[in-house]
Amino acid sequence: MSSTILEQARKAVEGKELSIVFPEGTDKRILEAAIRHNEEGLIKPIVLGNKDEIQKAADENGLNLGDLEIIDPANDSHFDEFVEKFVELRKGKNTKEDAEKMLQNTNYYGVMMVKTGLANGMVSGAVGTTGDTIRPALQLIKTKPGVSRVSGVMIMVGDNGEQYVFSDVAVNITLEAQEMAEVAVESANTAKLFGIDPKVALLSFSTKGSAKHELVDKVAEAAKISKELAPDLAIDGELQFDAAIDPTTASKKAPDSNVAGQANVFIFPDLQAGNIGYKIAQRLGGFKAIGPILQGLNAPVNDLSRGCSADDVYETAIITASQAAAE
Repeated sequence: MSSTILEQARKAVEGKELSIVFPEGTDKRILEAAIRHNEEGLIKPIVLGNKDEIQKAADENGLNLGDLEIIDPANDSHFDEFVEKFVELRKGKNTKEDAEKMLQNTNYYGVMMVKTGLANGMVSGAVGTTGDTIRPALQLIKTKPGVSRVSGVMIMVGDNGEQYVFSDVAVNITLEAQEMAEVAVESANTAKLFGIDPKVALLSFSTKGSAKHELVDKVAEAAKISKELAPDLAIDGELQFDAAIDPTTASKKAPDSNVAGQANVFIFPDLQAGNIGYKIAQRLGGFKAIGPILQGLNAPVNDLSRGCSADDVYETAIITASQAAAE
């Protein structure tokens, strides 16, 4: 991870005594990261799972758990309280029996810990899918007021330290204009969290009406809505990528824009474009991709790649804690 971003996140977390819960307690990478955090003391890690199985996994991998906090949902004193809270939050969608079964799932239990304030954030996904991580968060933590969709950003870091935010590259296959506008505002807030002064470009294959199509209209409408949602932010669209990032091109295509030619937060019109875009920057441009960092929830929950390393888990926990510190 870029030292600048990690340092920014560390600075936000220091002295806050924030706790991060890890539901996948038998995974070697999770244990390595949690043990490292427990020894360093920057954040407080909490690992979920059967204690005997976690001890066995630690022994098999030569890891010393020390005084790492481990909670087995099946034997936790908060289980019955969580069942009642779960039923209340689901408002008739799940019975008590459903809740008892679902809370045996450590992702659901971890999210409930965040919801009730027993943890400040959650990191999962080293073993399970993105859906396994996000679904419980959407059902129990829910999205922030004024935000209808969770989205995911990648922070792209270049060799010279340049930093850009790409969004949404992780969650939503398509977005309507209102949703795209919400993602734009949330992405600007995420940029601020990591010390980036956001200049937000809503991307298209058109710049300021140079092409006519309903897809272009959607992006232009999203730009209009986003300016209404956050009038103090520098947001503009629709812009082609070259007009958004290159001052010379911007002077020709969008001379009156306060964003064109200097954008650092890029909102893609759909997941296909976003995913392709960040991977081109990563593979051909040599940028380091940090994330995805989930945004829009009432409390931070972040999803790992199943190909993640222990370092990735360790750093994602710091990022998650910094999001909690900003709440």
